[in-house]
Amino acid sequence: MALTRFILVRHGETNWNREGRYQGQIDTPLSAFGVEQGTKVAAALKEVPIDVCYASPLSRSYDTASMCAALHNLSVVKDERLLEINHGEWEGLLSAEVQERYPQLAVQWRQTVVGVQMPGGENMEEVRVRSMEAFREYAAKHEGQTVLVVAHDAVNKAVICDILDIGLSKFWQVKQDNTCINVFEYQDGKWRLVLMNSTNHLGFLFSGIEQKGL
Repeated sequence: MALTRFILVRHGETNWNREGRYQGQIDTPLSAFGVEQGTKVAAALKEVPIDVCYASPLSRSYDTASMCAALHNLSVVKDERLLEINHGEWEGLLSAEVQERYPQLAVQWRQTVVGVQMPGGENMEEVRVRSMEAFREYAAKHEGQTVLVVAHDAVNKAVICDILDIGLSKFWQVKQDNTCINVFEYQDGKWRLVLMNSTNHLGFLFSGIEQKGL
C-alpha cells in the first residue's frame, strides 16, 4: 500500500477565540487577524504538493482551507464530520459564564473530557468517532496522495489522540494553535505522526493567547 500523507490545519483566529467564548458549531467568521494567519499558512503550504482539500463547513475552517486550496488550484470539499464539537447550551457563552452556570461540569471538562456530555450537545467520543471515520475514508480514497484537512481544535485533538492511540484522557496535553500545521502519514493500516502544532509560518503574528473556549 502506498503512503498517504495528511496535512491537518486548525482554522484561523476568530474574535470569539480571542474573547474566550465557546463557539462550537456556531458559524463565527475569521477575524482580521485570523485572515492574516490564513494567508500565512497558505503561503507556507504553497510549494507543498497537495492533491485534495477537505474542510469543516463552518466558515472559519472553510475560508482558511480556501486560502490554501486557491494556491494549488483546488476546490474545497466540505465534510460535516469535521465540524467542531457541539457545545450545546455552552455555545456563545464566555468561559467565565460557563464556570458560573455549570461549575461542576466545567471543572470536570477542564480536568478530563472523558465522560463529559455537553448539555444539549455532544461528547468527545462522538467527535472522535465521526472524525476518524472521515480520515479512514480519506486514507482509502486517496491512497498515495497528500490530503489537506482544515478543521477545529477539538477535532484535531481527537484525531491526534486516536492516531497515537493515547486515548482522549490525554486531550488537554495536545495543543492546537490557530492555523497550526500537523503532518501525519498512513500506510499498511498504521499511522505515524511527523509534525504537530507547528506555527513557524506565523512568525511575529503568533499571538500566544491562551484560549479559554473552543
